[in-house]
Amino acid sequence: MRYICTGCHKEQPVNPDRYRCECGGLFSLSFDKTAPDFSQTAHASDRSLWKYANALPPIDPQIVHETTMGEGGTPLISLGTHLWGKADYYMPTLSFKDRGAVVLVAAMRSMGVHQCVIDSSGNAATAVAAYCTRVGIGCEVFVPAHTSAKKIEQIEAHGAEVHRIPGTREDTADAAIAHVEKTGAFYASHIFNPLFWEGTKTYLYELFEQFGGALPDLLVLPVGNGTLLMGVALALKELKEWGLVDRFPLVIAVQAANCAPLAAAYLAGSVVVHEVPSQPTLAEGIASARPARGAEILQAMHHMGGRFVTVTEEEILASRDALARRGVYVELTSAANHAGYLAALREDGQLGLLDAVVPLCGAGLKSAH
Repeated sequence: MRYICTGCHKEQPVNPDRYRCECGGLFSLSFDKTAPDFSQTAHASDRSLWKYANALPPIDPQIVHETTMGEGGTPLISLGTHLWGKADYYMPTLSFKDRGAVVLVAAMRSMGVHQCVIDSSGNAATAVAAYCTRVGIGCEVFVPAHTSAKKIEQIEAHGAEVHRIPGTREDTADAAIAHVEKTGAFYASHIFNPLFWEGTKTYLYELFEQFGGALPDLLVLPVGNGTLLMGVALALKELKEWGLVDRFPLVIAVQAANCAPLAAAYLAGSVVVHEVPSQPTLAEGIASARPARGAEILQAMHHMGGRFVTVTEEEILASRDALARRGVYVELTSAANHAGYLAALREDGQLGLLDAVVPLCGAGLKSAH
């Protein structure tokens, strides 16, 4: 298993002391993997994402056993004609971030990491803190001061030390990186470390199973720092290389109108993200005005032939209420996904004829509102 710099393309061993290349570039990950036998995994007694182990980073099965809480295997819920929600809030810490966190933390344990730092708007930190406490890794969490009190309470319950940082999500990331540089702790970043995507890609593996060895026509994905989108892009690339799909679904990437630098860049035809004036948004999980992997996200969207939509605060609240009236109570960032689907439908009514899936990323009890 090796890191490959996305800037200078240099390969190097996975080193717990390094979170980016000496040239300043960010890492992708390379290791030997083989296609899962989806005809078998669809009926496996193990419903967790570890049933795809031959396509995941090579980690000692005993360490996996000590780390896992059975994450993965989440159901599809009908939300209307041709529309399903994938209920990733069924995860152990109530958000989809468990997919990436369990792979990252298991890898950390195999590397002998004893102390880590993560910055997050809440859910990623909660997941990393939960898995770290299972395997005895100390965890310091940096969150924006305005993060939902419910998320902070959950993080602290797992024994992590929380640092509340005034200002923006970007200020929080800067503070965490400064602390990593000062202390030498492992940077367990769901943004910087590509091990996290190896977990989030299993979202698409499961959809491939649930749609009977095919993919839905349309995928709606939330995009702030791109954790889920980059995992999906990776899985699509793998499925195509393995000859299991010959085309990509239409990908609709959703940003809050109050904080939409990626949507603005994509609309302008740019592959460079410029920080844009932003306002606070209820969708705190995608409130990133300066996404560290912005260029990679845009390149992935161009490669997949996707499109962006933005949603207002009012649309987010309306979708949260509409989903609740269908028995599905999700946090506001997840409601933004449903609002994004409706926004795309208003732009192109023909999309309503396509089988579509929106991720229900986090439980409603996590939201402050």
